[in-house]
Amino acid sequence: MKITGHIRKMQAELADPAQYQIPVDDERVPANELIGRKLTLTYQGEIHCIACGRKTKKSFQQGYCYPCFQSLPECDSCVIKPELCHYHEGTCRDAAWGEKHCLNDHYVYLANSSGIKVGITRAANIPSRWLDQGAAQALAIYKVKDRLTSGRVEVAFKDHVADKTAWQRMLKGEPEPRDLVAVRDELFAKTSSAMTAIRKELGDDAVTALKDEKPVTIKYPVSVYPEKVKSINLEKTPEISGKLLGIKGQYLIFDCGVINIRKYAGYLLTLTV
Repeated sequence: MKITGHIRKMQAELADPAQYQIPVDDERVPANELIGRKLTLTYQGEIHCIACGRKTKKSFQQGYCYPCFQSLPECDSCVIKPELCHYHEGTCRDAAWGEKHCLNDHYVYLANSSGIKVGITRAANIPSRWLDQGAAQALAIYKVKDRLTSGRVEVAFKDHVADKTAWQRMLKGEPEPRDLVAVRDELFAKTSSAMTAIRKELGDDAVTALKDEKPVTIKYPVSVYPEKVKSINLEKTPEISGKLLGIKGQYLIFDCGVINIRKYAGYLLTLTV
């Protein structure tokens, strides 16, 4: 099989194990079927913005050209730091986009990927958000009224738990299983005063604790985890060829290194099996 086109972040579905597809323009390549086979990725030297299609020499924020990076709401700083959401100030880059993506229910969750971390997402992104991060376990712990509130809650938790995944550790194997319900209850106690302050400021219905949610366990299609994680950069190594050992998060794990597919959204590649 040989196919050329612009790639996007992998699409993942919760299954046993998780099922992945690699979007190449309009095609969807079933990635699980490639594990154990020799796979070659060849960068053709072109990048096109995933928003406007403009040819660009450099990709910003995983797939955008510079003008889109500077103007689109999905590229604003509050996407990375939701506590900086400024819709209520009337300065959102696109009010309609903000109403659709920010002014609706969000969830604060715990995930066990390279260890316990806290994160936030919209309901529509569960469980894909957890799959993208390579989480082996996940548990929704709060439902909040909007993105700004989710950021405020996440900040309160950062004093007690990580908010980022150590991707190298995540790719070396499965983390030690944790009792997420027990961890949740411990963090509830540690952040009690912060939650009281948030409710007092934003209203009692702004934050709802989810005490009946059950943890989700996720398995990934990996035959062998690498002992050492070597990241491959397509800009420096435009052709990657090796045996595909597995898929976890947004990473393809080769016998010669790993590559974050999401990082290269909009790149023109040839995929050869």
